Amino acid sequence: MSLKPTHELHRRRFSRNLGVALVLAALIAVIFGLTVVKVTSNGFQFPNTEEQG
Repeated sequence: MSLKPTHELHRRRFSRNLGVALVLAALIAVIFGLTVVKVTSNGFQFPNTEEQG
């Protein structure tokens, strides 16, 4: 009982899915990087929640 070779349509679909996954991972990495830079910069301060008085 031999296995059938992968159909050409499945190979094309896999390469397209891999491309979409890589683009999505790159977008997530850019957003995460921007968030880390913004939070660790000196200009970022948490709002003061204590009452002044």
